[in-house]
Order: sequence, then C-alpha cells, then structure tokens
Amino acid sequence: MNLFDLKGKTVLITGGYGYLGGAMALGLSHYQANVCVLARSESKFREAFGSDAGRLHFIPCDIANSTSIKSAVITAAEAHGSIDVLINNAMYCRGNDPLGISDDDWAFSVDGVVSSVYRCIREAAPIMQKQASGSIINVASMYGIVAPDFAAYENAPESLNPPHYGAGKAAVIQLTKYYAQLLGPQNVRVNSISPGPFPNLDTQRNQDFVSALKERTSLRRIGRPEELIGAAVYLASHASSYVTGQNLVVDGGWTAT
Repeated sequence: MNLFDLKGKTVLITGGYGYLGGAMALGLSHYQANVCVLARSESKFREAFGSDAGRLHFIPCDIANSTSIKSAVITAAEAHGSIDVLINNAMYCRGNDPLGISDDDWAFSVDGVVSSVYRCIREAAPIMQKQASGSIINVASMYGIVAPDFAAYENAPESLNPPHYGAGKAAVIQLTKYYAQLLGPQNVRVNSISPGPFPNLDTQRNQDFVSALKERTSLRRIGRPEELIGAAVYLASHASSYVTGQNLVVDGGWTAT
C-alpha cells in the first residue's frame, strides 16, 4: 500500500491560490487528489496557477458567508461524489496596533481567523459523517502557541502578528481538538498544521526582517511554501489514519527555542 496515495480523494482547500495555499493545492494534486480550490476570484486562481490551473478545480466561495460555503461544499460533493479532505486555510484579518485595535476590527478579525473555520467544518462534517470517513486539516499558526518575538519585528512593525490573530489561531487549535473528539466515532479525523516563519514574497523584500526571522529559528532560515506539502499530504492520507486531535508544527524550530 502507498500510504501517501490520494488517488480518487476529493480535497477542498479554502484560499487555495495564496502563497501557502497554492503550494499545498499543487502538492496534493501531485499525489493524484481531486483538489478543489474554494476562493472568491476565478481570475486570481488562474493567474496564480497559470498552466497548472487545469490540474485543479475552482469553486467560488466566500468564507465570510455561510450560504456561499454551503453552496461550495454541495457543488464539490455532487461533482466528485465525496468530500474526503477539508483544509481550512483561508482567513481575513485587519488592524495591527496591539493596543489600538478597534472593536469592529477585533470582531471582524476573530470572525475571519476562527469563526470562518467553524462555518466550513459545520458544512463539510455532516457529509464526512455519512461517509464514515474524512480528514479535516485546520491551518493554525505558531502564534497560536507562542507570543511574537517583538525584537524580530523592530524593522518591520507592519508585519507584526497582532493579538487577535494569535488568539484566533489558538482557538483554531482548540477547535481542532474539540471536533476530533466529536467526530472521531464516525472515523472523521481533525488535525491542525501550525506554520512558522513563512513570510510572503512582499515581506521578504525587507532583508533585515528576514534575517531576524532566520536567526530566531533552529534551522537558521525561513520556510519555503513547498515545505508544507509533506504535512498536508500526511494528514490527508492513510499515513495518518490513527492521528487525530493533533497540531503539527512546521516552524524550523521556532517554538523549540
């Protein structure tokens, strides 16, 4: 048996054309999964993947809208016959001043970081329960585990992970444990991945900031998007058939120091 074979498996990934989501989407398709990218813009989807777009399926979805999520899940299930994996990767957040975030921005961001994950689980889990199989993978963050190293952000205050983001990601990890316990009897596994320092290309233009991030990790470098593929494939596949309720940290050793 090929423990990592995903042939015939239908994978839904929200925000699947972003910096990290795009790498995971293509990586999963390489293992022969039917990957459905749930996102708002088909044009951005095609721009992000170019000639590789044909390997994936785009389904319009706005994670801020329950009706949109439900429609996307039903569309995927009807088109492919099952929903085997759900990766909750998309999020939205605004406000960056730790002591100056407005009530509206706080509520908006908590909704985007954790409530959106709940909404997606709510729509996909019943289908997985009926199948008596499934894997839900929630993308959390190292900042759901530890506080930021504020010294690393001295040269890039605009990139500081704000408190509502970390609090939301910590909630995602707890949500993972909750639903692992709830859905386990129906053979539905729920795990999370906590990426570490994976700054996007725009952020990487600040070399001083990137250098500070590198020095904070055990491996002395930042992460590459493709380095999340192994974690996603593992948790999506039979290789992790007895793994649930866990948070897999992929951070180059950031949280180990």
